Amino acid sequence: MTGPGTAPAPPNRGGRWIRHWDPENETFWNETGEKVARRNLYFSVLSEHIGFSVWTLWSVLVLFMGPEYGLTPADKFMLTSMVTLVGAVVRVPYTFAVAIFGGRNWTIISAALLLVPTVAAFTVMEPGTSFSTFLLVGLLAGIGGGNFASSMTNINAFFPLRKKGWALGLNAGGGNIGVPVIQLAALAIIGAGGGPRVLLGIYIPLILVAAVMAALFMDNLENVKNDTGAAKDAARDAHTWIMSVLYIGTFGSFIGYSFAFGQVLQNQFGRTPLQAAYVTFLGPLLGSLIRPVGGWLADRYGGARISLWNYVAMGVATAVLIGASMEKSLALFTAAFVVLFVLSGLGNGSTFKMIPGIFQNKALAKGLRGEEAAAYGRRLSGASMGLIGAVGALGGVAINLAFRQSFLSYGSGTGAFVAFLAFYMVCFGVTWAVYLRRTARGVPDTTTASEAKPQLSYAEV
Repeated sequence: MTGPGTAPAPPNRGGRWIRHWDPENETFWNETGEKVARRNLYFSVLSEHIGFSVWTLWSVLVLFMGPEYGLTPADKFMLTSMVTLVGAVVRVPYTFAVAIFGGRNWTIISAALLLVPTVAAFTVMEPGTSFSTFLLVGLLAGIGGGNFASSMTNINAFFPLRKKGWALGLNAGGGNIGVPVIQLAALAIIGAGGGPRVLLGIYIPLILVAAVMAALFMDNLENVKNDTGAAKDAARDAHTWIMSVLYIGTFGSFIGYSFAFGQVLQNQFGRTPLQAAYVTFLGPLLGSLIRPVGGWLADRYGGARISLWNYVAMGVATAVLIGASMEKSLALFTAAFVVLFVLSGLGNGSTFKMIPGIFQNKALAKGLRGEEAAAYGRRLSGASMGLIGAVGALGGVAINLAFRQSFLSYGSGTGAFVAFLAFYMVCFGVTWAVYLRRTARGVPDTTTASEAKPQLSYAEV
């Protein structure tokens, strides 16, 4: 066993498996760990980035699908809702696939699987194809949503607690950028008079590149064992489900709006596909870029504090959207929607940073110390991330279904925005009551000192 100032032996990478990994040991981290962790982070981002592009592929393809395809606006919202649903559900098994196959191995497999929905869409994308066929092929694209869960679980194991906010924010933000990138690519293709198959043809070789890069440059961690008990423990923990609700408010908003923004502009403001594509990429782009900032702010000031005020800001932006929708002001509506994207990205970073901190605090409250506490925190936070990510993504399904019903009932998205405003108020109340109100019942007291380093309060997680 190594002391706090002693570096463990360098990682043994035989067969691309690292047998010893102790990122909380600062000597090990500075001499060996950081370089290896960063390399795995960068290539994880590449695969996750393309996974997000494939997942949100149909938010772009529906813009190409004019009257000749025979689909109504309700059909298109239903199609994107179901794609979002599959992406949410597969996040759970993808989370545990890392422990079964290894982070590197599963990144190769999950990247290669993206060929299935991309080639299938290339085959059927033409007028005359039935809605049921489009729906079936769209469901296949949902597997791209799973790449986020496995990537976050894998990278969570590589980094020490003090660096997780930045690392997870960068990993997720780099993946989220896959949304605006495919939208920008679609804009360029539509502007050049090209069709959807051109877009799909671009992504097929990129998927192969991601799989090959993962094989060449990533590693598996041997100490990330398959642990079904961790999944059960995480599912039994109330904080897993509380954080799931909060993540619906941030990531659910981000992915739901990413799928719906272009359709709302077309159906409510009469924008053409090209006019919609000119602005739909901007919100997801800024929301993705700011996600690491949200993680960094959470590292510095506490995830709960940043998340709390972020929900306030999201509520204000949504109220402006309601006013702009009622006044039919396209300029104000677009600006407020982009701001809401930015805030959802910021909140993605701050809420996800809270997860490892919460379980680290629970370890300290149980009396665990040192590597034992760190291992407990990694075990439960890694397992909970898949569940939280899956439930959060279900928020995207709810957003698209809410828009569908709002347009069917009122002919605009105003009714949906009223529901979203109410939910952001709920998120604010939950964050304050559970993680910031010192007298909140059921929250362990984590304000006392532990060894040479004080425990964090939940306000700081």
